[in-house]
Amino acid sequence: MDAFGDLFRGVRAQGSLFGSSVLSPPWALRFVDGPPLTLCTVLGGAGWIVPEHRPPEQLRAGETVVVRGPAPFAFVDEVGTRAEPIACGEHCATPEQGGTRYRRGWSDGRGGPREGATTLIVGAYPVRGEISRRLLEALPVVLRVDSGGGADAVLHHLAAEAAADTPGQQVVLDRLLDWLLVCAVREYFDRPGAEPPAWYAAQRDPVVGGALRLLHAEPAAPWTVSSLADRTAVSRSTLAKR
Repeated sequence: MDAFGDLFRGVRAQGSLFGSSVLSPPWALRFVDGPPLTLCTVLGGAGWIVPEHRPPEQLRAGETVVVRGPAPFAFVDEVGTRAEPIACGEHCATPEQGGTRYRRGWSDGRGGPREGATTLIVGAYPVRGEISRRLLEALPVVLRVDSGGGADAVLHHLAAEAAADTPGQQVVLDRLLDWLLVCAVREYFDRPGAEPPAWYAAQRDPVVGGALRLLHAEPAAPWTVSSLADRTAVSRSTLAKR
C-alpha cells in the first residue's frame, strides 16, 4: 500500500470547471464559486494570487498554485491593482459568456497571445465529494509549485486541450486535472524546507519507512518491535528510537 497514493483514493474529477484567458494589465479575476480545490497555472507572464486573509503570492510563468476552498480568491496583475474585479465561476460557462460546448469554463474572448500579456489556465473540482477530507486537511490554503518539476509534463497537454473544442474534451480535462493535482502535491511535499504531514516524511526515513511499508502491506500480521526490526535489518533499540 502506498500511503501517499491512498491519500488520492477516490479523487476523480467529474465535469471539472476549466477556464483559459489571455490577460493584458490591469486585470483582476475573482473566483467566487468556492470549489474545494482550484489549480491555477501561468503559462506565460506573471500575476498575483490573493487569497482571503492570507498574504498574496506571485505566480510566474510555468508555476502552479493549488488553492483550497471554499473561500474566494483573486488573480491580479499587481497587488492593489486599479482593475475592477471580474467574477469567474460556473455561471460563466455559457457560450455567450466565453464558454464552449465541451469546456465548462470562462474566457476573456480577446483572441491569442499579446505582447506583455499573461496566459492563465484554471481548473477546479466543482464537487466537494470528489476530494476527501483527509486530502484537504493535508494541504495548506495555498500550495505553490515552481516550474521545472514533475508537474511540467502535464502543462503541455493541459494547454493544448484547454485551447481545443473537440468531442471528449471534458473527459481529457478531468483526467489531466487529477494528474496535475497529484504531481503538484508530491512536488510540494518533496521540496527543500517543506513541512509535509509527518506520515509522508516518515515514509522517506530509511528505518521508519521500511517498517511502515511492512505494516501497510500486511496489516493483519502479529507485528512486534522485534519482528519489524528483523525485517528492516536494524536493532530493536534503533527501530524503537526512530
